[in-house]
Amino acid sequence: MASSDSRMSALQQWLGSLGSHGIDAASIRPASSDASFRRYFRVDSPNGAYIIMDAPPEKEKVQPFIHVAEIFRQCGVHVPDIIERNVEHGFLLLSDLGNVTYLEKLNEGNAHELYLDAIDALVRIQMPSRSGVLPEYDRTLLLNELNLFPDWFVKKHLNISLSEQQEAVLRNMFDRILANNLAQPQVYVHRDYHSRNLMVLDNGNPGVLDFQDAVFGPITYDLVSLLRDAYIVWDEERVLDWVIRYWERARKVGLPVNPDIDMFYRDFEFMGLQRHLKVLGIFARLYHRDGKDAYLNDLPVVMTYASKTAARYSELAPLSRLLNQLMQKETQVGYTF
Repeated sequence: MASSDSRMSALQQWLGSLGSHGIDAASIRPASSDASFRRYFRVDSPNGAYIIMDAPPEKEKVQPFIHVAEIFRQCGVHVPDIIERNVEHGFLLLSDLGNVTYLEKLNEGNAHELYLDAIDALVRIQMPSRSGVLPEYDRTLLLNELNLFPDWFVKKHLNISLSEQQEAVLRNMFDRILANNLAQPQVYVHRDYHSRNLMVLDNGNPGVLDFQDAVFGPITYDLVSLLRDAYIVWDEERVLDWVIRYWERARKVGLPVNPDIDMFYRDFEFMGLQRHLKVLGIFARLYHRDGKDAYLNDLPVVMTYASKTAARYSELAPLSRLLNQLMQKETQVGYTF
C-alpha cells in the first residue's frame, strides 16, 4: 500500500488499537473490488481472517450498512458480523464469509441447488417487510436511475444526441415501466442481489454482502437481480422455472405476489427493464467518470436483456425499436467489447 495513502495509515492505526483481536496489521491485503468508493481488505489473526470495510465518510456512510446488517440478520440470512466499528472514520471490522462467490462457483451441476438457496434466503428477507424501516424506492429514485441510461450510456458512451421525438418516446416508455414498478407490492429490497454479492458457505448458503443500499420497494426487484444477472446468463426456460419456484414459495408464506403467474412474470420483466436500463447507465458512468473499465465487457449482456424484454410487449414496441438502433451503434464502439 502506498505510504501516501492517508486512509491506509489511519486504518492501520485503528487496527493497532484493537489489541484484543490479535490482528496482524502487516497482513492487510485487498479482499475485493467495489463499484463504489468503499474498499475491502482482509487481515489475519489467531482467530482467523477478518474483513475491513474502508468507507471514506465524505463519500460513503457506514451507518446504512450497520442498520441493514441487523435487519437482514433478524430475517435469518447470513451477513457479516460487525466485530468493531469506527463510524467517525468509516472503518468496520467484519467477520469473513470467505472468498468464493456464487459467480466463481456456479456451474451446470450445482446451479439449481445454489439458486434455490438464494431464493429461500430472499423470501426470508422479504417476509418481515414493513414500511418506515428502510428508505422508500419511490418514483423519484426509480426515475433518476432510469435517466442514467440516456445521460451516460446514450449521450456519453455512444456519443448519440437523441432527437426530440426519441426523447419523447423514452419519457413515455419510462412512464409505462414505472407505472408497473410502483404498482407492485413493496418489500425489503437488497438492490444488488446477484452472483458477485452472494457467497458460497460451508453451511447455510448464501452469505449476503453489499446490502447497504437496501430500500423498501417492488417485490420482483431482487429476483430480477438474481436471475437476470449481468455477470452470468442462463437460458430463459431455466430462469422461468426459478421464477415459478420463487413465486410458489412466496405464495406459500403469504408474500403479496400477484396470484396470476403470468402477471407476476410480466411484473418481473418490467422490473428487469428498469434495472437493466439503469445498469447500462451505471456501467457507462463507472468507465467515463470513475475510470473503471471492467464493467464495459458486461454491457452487451445487459443490453440484450433489455432489448429482448422490450420486444416481447406490444406497448413497449417504441422502446424496442430505439434499443435496436442503439445496439447497431454500440457494435461500433470498440472499447465496449
